[in-house]
Amino acid sequence: MPPRQGRAKGSGLISHVRIDSRLIHGQVVEAWLPALKVARVVVADDEASESPLMRAAMGLAVPPGVQVDIGPLDGVPFARLEKDAVPTLLLLRDVATLLRARTLGLPLRRLTLGNVHHAPGRRPVSASVYLSAEELAQLRTLSASGVEVEARGVPADRPISFAEMAERFEKG
Repeated sequence: MPPRQGRAKGSGLISHVRIDSRLIHGQVVEAWLPALKVARVVVADDEASESPLMRAAMGLAVPPGVQVDIGPLDGVPFARLEKDAVPTLLLLRDVATLLRARTLGLPLRRLTLGNVHHAPGRRPVSASVYLSAEELAQLRTLSASGVEVEARGVPADRPISFAEMAERFEKG
């Protein structure tokens, strides 16, 4: 993934991992980037990496000075991203992609679910996150392993814990 802009200096590591069906969009640009103070956004998504239009639109949405890397999941160097000196926001489209990223070496301490669209078999666990029973079980396994899992649209929102998401899912 060639960078759009040069590297910036910072504290290093993948600062934040967010699942968001929309990848880079207004909430990310206007709320998350300033709150996280990241110097790089990495979109690990096969569909976006293959679409010149999606790559261009997402790249143009991010302010100058923030590096944008958009590439296929298998091409993202998670170990290098974790060790270099660029604070990074990693965006993934869905839970399945997150699980694949873990098998490719993504270290994960904390996960924010931002926007996961409604689909057959999914139930709401927040205003903008809908999960299937399988996705909930996968997130339960992550949570039990020590990964902090939360849902929230923007940093100013109250985070919804995994336990609260599970309770909301059960209520349907």
